[in-house]
Amino acid sequence: MSEQEKSLRQSQEDEQQDQDEEMAEKQNDQTQQIIETGAVTPTGGKHVIHCLTIVGQVEGHYILPPQNKTTKYEHVIPQLVAIQESPDIKGLIMILNTVGGDVEAGLAIAELISGMKKPTVSLVLGGGHSIGVPLAVSARKSFIAPSATMTIHPVRMNGVVLGIPQTLSYFDKMQERIVRFVEQNSQITSREFRKLMMNTGELVMDVGTVLDGQQAVEAGLIDRLGSLSDAIECLYEMIEDEQREKDKEQQDKERPASPRAIARPRRRGGRRGYTHRRGATRTPVAPAAMIRPRGYSSEEMGGAYNERGGEHTGDFGPHTMYQRMRVAQSEQSAPAFNGGGEHCHVNPFGHPGPDVD
Repeated sequence: MSEQEKSLRQSQEDEQQDQDEEMAEKQNDQTQQIIETGAVTPTGGKHVIHCLTIVGQVEGHYILPPQNKTTKYEHVIPQLVAIQESPDIKGLIMILNTVGGDVEAGLAIAELISGMKKPTVSLVLGGGHSIGVPLAVSARKSFIAPSATMTIHPVRMNGVVLGIPQTLSYFDKMQERIVRFVEQNSQITSREFRKLMMNTGELVMDVGTVLDGQQAVEAGLIDRLGSLSDAIECLYEMIEDEQREKDKEQQDKERPASPRAIARPRRRGGRRGYTHRRGATRTPVAPAAMIRPRGYSSEEMGGAYNERGGEHTGDFGPHTMYQRMRVAQSEQSAPAFNGGGEHCHVNPFGHPGPDVD
């Protein structure tokens, strides 16, 4: 083996080693990200997307016991802001397997997701119960596995509850916020959603309804049945459609305007045949229709004209010229006889013509 071949082989091995080290570093970073936040940003796919998981119980203003699996909303909200502002991340996929949790914390996350401009897709695996329902419908497209379930029930409260009408009014207002959000972000009506929420003939120890994947789609709560590959493929299509729309808008901006789109200059001036500017004297200008007719001299028209531009150089306006033409036409239109006694007419420009009577 020659020295050149040895050097080439050594360089290839070094390059491969660098790539392996870089890949291992990325995997370590992703693993650490999953441990700390329960999210990951894979970069080896068709597009760079962010995967957010909402599992266990959504933790709100109170810290839950350590044996509970929780999703902390103070960790999720900054991630959503970073996803929206990052130029590298093109879309968000949210995977849910939650029993519910704090109503206000769950609604806060759902409102942020529904207000994002980037493409978003949700996938319900296992269960999307209670406040997990608004979280599932907050994305632009929602998927649910055939074996997954969703529980719809009225609002509950833990701890001390005062038995007064104001407490029931507070429950009703909070429940109305959930119903309104679900109705605005899915195909189900508020009447149908309340009917499922207040069902008393299905659950043994509670009020509400449990829907499996197919029933959730039929009710209009979720868009489609599907799995992970279906959700990712849908997200890729949304990203590509959005990119095509941006490219089209950019091309429309760069395309020159058509001649019809260019506005014609507005003619300034007062009376016809004059140009008028503020603070300047009026200058008579003959329009195209006032150029000397064929067969007439400049003196016969009452003054001298600039044949190229049609500008009058005499001491009268264009109306004087028209008046003289009309007088000449009236005088010359009278019947006359030629030298042979033949009756004839004189045309408006003074040339005798044959008798047409």
